Order: sequence, then C-alpha cells, then structure tokens
Amino acid sequence: MKRTITFLLVLAAFTSCEEALKDHDKKEGFAKDSVITKDKESLELSIEQRTEQLKEKGYQVFHYKEGDTTYLMQQYFMVFLKAGKKRNQDSLETAKLQEKHLIHLERMAKEGYTSLTGPFGDDGDLRGIVVYNTPNLKMADSLANLDPMVKAGRLEVEIHPWWTAKGGTLK
Repeated sequence: MKRTITFLLVLAAFTSCEEALKDHDKKEGFAKDSVITKDKESLELSIEQRTEQLKEKGYQVFHYKEGDTTYLMQQYFMVFLKAGKKRNQDSLETAKLQEKHLIHLERMAKEGYTSLTGPFGDDGDLRGIVVYNTPNLKMADSLANLDPMVKAGRLEVEIHPWWTAKGGTLK
C-alpha cells in the first residue's frame, strides 16, 4: 500500500505543474538555467568559448587535461536531504508534503537548476541528494530551502561544493 501511494504521488508530481515559486524567483533575481543547452549553436562552441560563457554567468570552472582530452570542470552544489526534527505529521499531511516536495523537485529539474536528484534506498537519516547547477552556494541554498518538506521541518539541507566534468554522465 505504501509503495502504491508513493508511486501515485510520483506520478502526480510528473503530471502536475506548480507556479507558486515564480514571485520568489523574481524577488531573488534568479535567472533560468544558465547551462549550455544541446542546441546546434552550443554544440559548435569550443571548450574555451563554453568556459567563457559559464564564467560570464558567474560559474566556477577550470580545465583538467588527461592525456589528449581536456575536461571542462564545473563547480556544482550537492545538497544532502537529511531527516528533519519535525517528522510528527500525520499520514495525510505527510502525503501532501511529499506531493509538494516532488513538484518542487520536478520544477527545479525542468528549469535547469538541478542536474541529479534522488532518494537513498535505505531508511537512514540521509534521505536523498539533489545536485544544484547554480553559480553559487547562496542560490543553491535558497532554492533547496524553498522545498516544502524543508519549510515544514521534515527535511533539513546540508550543502557541499562539488566539482565534476561538465556534461558528464552516470554509467
């Protein structure tokens, strides 16, 4: 039953859309994602041009050379979602918070603020991770703290800068 409810909540999150956070974005001056999209123009950019674009948008980047390959390294922000101090909500309230949480995460991904998101597979204090693709820690922290689960105290965030090759994939 619990898995069915979770599945339905995830399904609802992917078919829903919430625009309530737009005012916050405007107040904070958040730009939509500054990641280079895979359109024809960006695929034709050299690594130096891509580096310059990212630097102009405030991202921390550097080049790492290994053999004949040069990697464009970028700083991301890994957010650990930890069990919060206020976990006494009833099952109905928890389900509503979970739905809003998934909508928030979907929005962050859709708008390009996140690059990787997911829960951990055990039932420990670390509940999940979100890797934010933002120019600075302050912005990642602000976006992470907009999560309804965080606002309700059910989750807490712990943020760490994290470096990886731009465009890298999980294998």
